[in-house]
Amino acid sequence: MLTRFDEYLIHQTPEPIAHPESMDRNHYDRYWLGGFDPGSGLYFALSFGLYPNRQVMDAAFSVVRAGEQIAFFASRRAPLERDETRVGPLTLRVLEPMRRLAIELGPNESGLQAKLCFDSLTGCIEEDRQILRHGRATFMDVTRFTQFGRWSGELHVDGDAIALDARSVYGIRDRSWGRRGVGEPDGGAPTGARQIYFVWAPLFWADSVSLAVFFQDAQGRPLHAEAKTAPLYAEASSVPGIEDPGVVWMHGVSHDIRYRSGSRWAQSASLKMMQADGSVRAVSLTPLMRHQMKATGYGHPQWRHGTWRGELATGTERWRSDDIDPARPENFHIQQLVRCESEGQIGYGVLEQLCIGPHRPSGFTAATDLAP
Repeated sequence: MLTRFDEYLIHQTPEPIAHPESMDRNHYDRYWLGGFDPGSGLYFALSFGLYPNRQVMDAAFSVVRAGEQIAFFASRRAPLERDETRVGPLTLRVLEPMRRLAIELGPNESGLQAKLCFDSLTGCIEEDRQILRHGRATFMDVTRFTQFGRWSGELHVDGDAIALDARSVYGIRDRSWGRRGVGEPDGGAPTGARQIYFVWAPLFWADSVSLAVFFQDAQGRPLHAEAKTAPLYAEASSVPGIEDPGVVWMHGVSHDIRYRSGSRWAQSASLKMMQADGSVRAVSLTPLMRHQMKATGYGHPQWRHGTWRGELATGTERWRSDDIDPARPENFHIQQLVRCESEGQIGYGVLEQLCIGPHRPSGFTAATDLAP
């Protein structure tokens, strides 16, 4: 089946673009974008995914403000054309590849509306390929890049108009594709409970950014660990290209998390990044507010990524952040806005955590036990 993208010189297999090289039902292609204003305590995020072998496209937009989190969800049959990135009232547009993206959320039942623009202030920082296995089964094989920038535009929450000033609203986005467990579970022989330990920490400094990524097994052994730093530019026009030659790979990275009692959420955290000359840069992270990742489809009981919900479906949910039960596994996956400090510098960023199952360094010995 041909689509208009077959006109372009982008083919990587003998098949038309409409036919993924992999017939794996869990093949996916996704945007994630987030923004925050440390001064006002505003936090928002969007996920937008295509699952071509499931014929599903879905998206979600979430806002945390004044201790309340509001989520809007939408799902549809996937379009044939890859540039048709609209699900109900929610649209994502690429204004300039790797430079500018726009989000528009029209009237809907959630009380949220938005017209926002993300402008990049760094190049794209490609993470090392992430391949994770559970026994003989590969449940994740992903390429991802992270990019830092600023947001502008206007957000409406329950009728209140909030102007976003690029001078104060930080932006972080990632783009990932490959294989990841999505949609309805696959069949076959049972493989037992899956253990996941994931930490992702993109941080803004005065004139640079840093990124640390970790996956570990139940014993705390590193399955994936990397850290990089990159220049942060004052204007989008100053970014030298898609990938900045100024990116620096750290020669080693470690982390430590102290947990909030009765949860799997960080009370505080620290990083140690080893540089080429052997020196170690220590970073301390202090959480300021929390965003539940289920609000953008990650592990949500009903709006889980890639789940077929009909030709077009929308939904909404809201809760008080203080009322969330940290003992429910759907609430384990979080992002927190953090204040970061290192060598006299102060910055802001995100600490994302997902810990399900045992993890010896954290003191977790069962699937869902909590910190004492």
